[in-house]
Amino acid sequence: MPDPTLKPENIHATAILIGDRGVLITGPSGAGKTTLALTLIDHCRIRGLFSRLISDDRLLAATHHGRLVCRAPATIAGLAEVPGFIPRPLPFEPGGVIDLHVRLVPKEEMARFQEDIREPVAGCPVPRIDLAERNAVTALPAVMARLSILPFS
Repeated sequence: MPDPTLKPENIHATAILIGDRGVLITGPSGAGKTTLALTLIDHCRIRGLFSRLISDDRLLAATHHGRLVCRAPATIAGLAEVPGFIPRPLPFEPGGVIDLHVRLVPKEEMARFQEDIREPVAGCPVPRIDLAERNAVTALPAVMARLSILPFS
């Protein structure tokens, strides 16, 4: 876990685990962070792959031994905010190492073919891809391909 002497950064994001890989999803409010996370979790569950929410909407992020670790704040642990409803309980993991940062952006800002980009989050460089906001259908295969998860193994 993160160094207890360092104060973690509280960031506006959602994070999930897919197998042994962590995915951080960022973007402005209403960009579809929760929708993408729930779509990825469901996609994996149907295929028998382990997938869990780490935290929705807020995360405590810190660098530990050169890796980004995100944890759920205790006040929202295990809750996912579904638009139009109060937060709902969901199976979750209290924390995880992040392997991919998905940044949700307006479609016109997204490059069709993306170079390998590493962007610091809480001081730790993490591979990043930009995907169109509010479009979980096209984001789903992009994330699975980037992580080399079925069917992209």
